[in-house]
Amino acid sequence: MYEEYLRRLLEPLGVYAFTENSISGAEICALGAGLDAIGDQLETAEKEALTATAEEEGLRRRENLFARRSAAATAEDRRAAIAALLQIDGDSLTPSDINRTILGCGIRARAMEIDTGHLQVIFPDVGGVPAEFDQIRDIILDILPCHLEVEFYFRYMTWTECERGGYTWAMVEAAGHTWDTFQMAPPAED
Repeated sequence: MYEEYLRRLLEPLGVYAFTENSISGAEICALGAGLDAIGDQLETAEKEALTATAEEEGLRRRENLFARRSAAATAEDRRAAIAALLQIDGDSLTPSDINRTILGCGIRARAMEIDTGHLQVIFPDVGGVPAEFDQIRDIILDILPCHLEVEFYFRYMTWTECERGGYTWAMVEAAGHTWDTFQMAPPAED
């Protein structure tokens, strides 16, 4: 890539001979290969320097800034968790700010104020207790003000959701569900 660029740039000068076995041709080839390698390194460094495009090292370095690593598994979810944790400041106590910030645990969570000083945290996209819940709970409790009483609630399939989804015991058995896996299944689409 850079070799071709250097050839086009220098050819009009008429100083270099770009024949097959010329010294100047070999020099341009070597310079081009060196610039290609540096260009690749710079491209990787730029990608990892931005939270929105980081994949590995950039995400790992940002996660090291926090006391706990989120439970997010994918790079996209890790980026969202990092972005949520980076927005924490002294004025982040409104319900919408808290809900935006607790995404730093790595999964979608929602805090609802039950009464003064009492919050209920739910995980709308997860049936049952989320994987790595201890880690998720610790991150959420680190984020929320310590004077609040926090209760965690977990979603399980209800009979109403079963009826709405038209589930039958034959369907449940055909899907290979156990009682535990079925009650943690996502509700049927309306």
